[in-house]
Amino acid sequence: MKKSFQIGSAFIGIIVGAGFASGQETLQFFTSFGYLGIVGSVIATILFAFLGMNLTQLGSRLQTTSHKDVIYHICGRYLGVFVDILITFFLFGVTVVMFSGAGAIFEEQFGLPAFAGSLFMAVISIISVTLNVKKVIGLISAVTPFLLVMVLLIAGYSLFNYDPSSFDMDAAVAKTSPAASNWIMGALLYVSYNIAAGVAMITVIGGTVKDQKVAGRGGIIGGLGLGLLIILINISLLTQLDKVSDVAMPMITLSNAIHPAVGFLMAIVLIGMIYNTAVAMLYAFSARIVKPEKPSFKAFTILFGVIAFIASFLGFVNLVGTVYPITGYLGFLLIVAIIISWFTYKKRA
Repeated sequence: MKKSFQIGSAFIGIIVGAGFASGQETLQFFTSFGYLGIVGSVIATILFAFLGMNLTQLGSRLQTTSHKDVIYHICGRYLGVFVDILITFFLFGVTVVMFSGAGAIFEEQFGLPAFAGSLFMAVISIISVTLNVKKVIGLISAVTPFLLVMVLLIAGYSLFNYDPSSFDMDAAVAKTSPAASNWIMGALLYVSYNIAAGVAMITVIGGTVKDQKVAGRGGIIGGLGLGLLIILINISLLTQLDKVSDVAMPMITLSNAIHPAVGFLMAIVLIGMIYNTAVAMLYAFSARIVKPEKPSFKAFTILFGVIAFIASFLGFVNLVGTVYPITGYLGFLLIVAIIISWFTYKKRA
């Protein structure tokens, strides 16, 4: 069971990037739809658990060291080529976005040059990826509990200070910018986008264990844990929506409202979440091109880590707007393929 929890924690760490931990993604995909966003977050939780279970089991069954085997298995020879290329491109793109995001945090929260934050994230990510995959998974999973503690603290504070009699939900919702046309599509797009982003490393995590049940339990634990964080963040933002509807980093805003020290700690945790995603994406990208056991793997990782660092100067907002839009549609394609694969496997079993 310990291994399943480690897999689950790593799964959460992969998915939780800068946008999630800051609360901005939850605000756009769930909270912007008011109380219906709570229903959307429950639906997202169920989907994350189901898809996480399938992806980790597929990785375990195929004993994969990159996403290639799983993608070709569920998408077929021809569609698999297209999906494989898109995912590989996206892995590198998210790495660039994470490096740039670290720069934005350093600049906005600590008053340091963005260059310093991007360089710091690039260096520690490259060093981490050149370790073996089991050490990488350990590093990723280690940060997750700190986020849970901070989110629980903020959720408790938000609920305690919630005064429905003086709170106009409709007016607060009107100030937000939803990422979808309705709450159902918001939940589906959010799951779709994150599965597209995380599929590569989630399957690699599953490939580190031979027992499919252990891997599957880890995927379920990760999906449920991720859903719990979404629900807690959503509740935090809903109860204080009048204060955070138009801020860039709502969870840090709420943290600072508790105490500046709590805001500082939340910023540190946010950097940790960016690190999680950067390491996972850079490792999965490198492992797709060069097998991790080859001597050239480290050199390749360093080379493309440096390239990603240089590309990060294109700007965080511009990068998000360029890299992310296609992933929701790719994710829908993957979700359909995963569900078909699951039904097919069940019929054979």
